[in-house]
Amino acid sequence: MHRNLYILIILVLGTHTTVIYAQDAQWRGPERDGKYPATGLLKEWPENGPDLLLKKEGLGGGYSTPVMYDGTIYVTGRRDTLEVITAVGLDGSVYWETVYGRPWMESFQETRNTPAIENGRIYITGAMGTVNCIDAKTGQILWSRNTHDEFDAGFHRWGMAESVLLTEDAVISSPVGEETVMVALDKEDGSVIWKSEPTGDVRSYVSPLMIEHNGNQLLVATTSRNLAGIDPATGKIFWKLDLVTDYTEKGRRNSTNTPLYHNGEIFVSSGYDDKALMVALSDDVRSAKVKWTNDVLDNHHGGLVLLDGYIYGSNWISNGMGNWVCLDWDTGEVMYEEEWRNKGAMIYADGMLYVFEEKQGHVGLVEATPEGFNVVSSFQVSDGRGPRWAHPSIYDDKLFLRHHDVLLVYDIKER
Repeated sequence: MHRNLYILIILVLGTHTTVIYAQDAQWRGPERDGKYPATGLLKEWPENGPDLLLKKEGLGGGYSTPVMYDGTIYVTGRRDTLEVITAVGLDGSVYWETVYGRPWMESFQETRNTPAIENGRIYITGAMGTVNCIDAKTGQILWSRNTHDEFDAGFHRWGMAESVLLTEDAVISSPVGEETVMVALDKEDGSVIWKSEPTGDVRSYVSPLMIEHNGNQLLVATTSRNLAGIDPATGKIFWKLDLVTDYTEKGRRNSTNTPLYHNGEIFVSSGYDDKALMVALSDDVRSAKVKWTNDVLDNHHGGLVLLDGYIYGSNWISNGMGNWVCLDWDTGEVMYEEEWRNKGAMIYADGMLYVFEEKQGHVGLVEATPEGFNVVSSFQVSDGRGPRWAHPSIYDDKLFLRHHDVLLVYDIKER
């Protein structure tokens, strides 16, 4: 059965109980870590790939990820000077289309922001900073708020990419700039619950993350310069770490990847030869320090996966080239760095890594082991045009790929 609502997780720690929401239909899976909960999936594919169930063209150019909610696929795309979200059935039927914003028109104009869906409502940010709440059944916009203009935010050199985060009560948006780093909007009407203080920089291209450590919740924000820990109840900034001064040689950091979190530690990586960092939190999450750094896994924008104490992803050699890397979580030791086609996006499900190589569209099914990058099966996607920058997703035992304006859905269920 498809998990079409949020997953409620209750942790009891002594006398303290905390509630965390893991949202299935959102950026990079229920916990924003690239892991999808499907089981019973194929461990090897036919020579030409798994069965293609759906090919849908004309959805508008995009780098955002397709998500599935209550049996419907939701995909964003750019058409000329408009950003459109489309609701598509598994038979290819279009149920509705809604214009929700204007694209970033200076460079890489395709849509970048993945919807988050809960309780029949879609929350999506346009490229120019407007946060929208949309009825998932009808496509009607229920409320809209331009947090970028309202809070005097600043764009980084390539605009912004942010998939909003949903908490129990709020939509979390990061209009980094003169007034704030992060704001919490009421899910029902978009009113402001709180805004944090500013950090003196502008937006990055990173979607926020909610974590829990020792019964304490923390929002993790990445700006153009800083990594910051923020109180989800009040917006107070507990700490910030300068990611530029000591960890890059270029004087700027073009961060794109939502950090990984595990057991009181946060892993941060971006491309362009920037150092990756492992950040250790204090027990009360109100302070943080760098534990170790690594100069091999500078992930460009394909995302990272943590499995059994090892970090998997691809690195940056140039904008068009990269290798596949595995690091030890505890030490940063490089377990392997191997060539396969090119760098790209990575997700995980049911014991296997799924990779989508960005240059020529090879899709790989890879063993999740630190002993080497072992590709069990692969096939090539030729549909669409431009770089393959959209991350794959997995819902209802199906693999979802998008390349520019084409959506592809494959049956990966083991029979």
